[in-house]
Amino acid sequence: MAQAKHGDTVKVHYTGKLDDGTVFDTSNNREPLQFTIGDGQLIPGFEHTVLGMNIGESRTVNIQAEDAYGMHHKEMVGVVGRDQFPPDLEVKVGHQFKTNDQDGQTIIVTVTGVSESNVTLDANHPLAGKDLTFDINLVEIV
Repeated sequence: MAQAKHGDTVKVHYTGKLDDGTVFDTSNNREPLQFTIGDGQLIPGFEHTVLGMNIGESRTVNIQAEDAYGMHHKEMVGVVGRDQFPPDLEVKVGHQFKTNDQDGQTIIVTVTGVSESNVTLDANHPLAGKDLTFDINLVEIV
């Protein structure tokens, strides 16, 4: 039976959960996720788990934050004046916006706090600093 190896394009079904069991993403009820092992499209711990799997095999893996979306970096959290947003724009905790960093690169920031005068923005990935559990089933090696 063929095993998934570096360079293979594979299709998997998965469910990702936080430590408390909350599902943050799943491919159930949609097409399986297709990716090429080693291309760096996915978090390293996920790709590593698929290596050596046989078609039809399922695995559950716990991925530490550093092998997932990295640690949460306080220096990527900042406060800006509410006046930096259009006055008619409703800004709520959880909203995400695209902006540019100091190098001109587009980044996504998440609103983590709002007051009358300030908005707290977090440029970390929403799952940064979190350990993740994935249930992975290898559906196909393309």
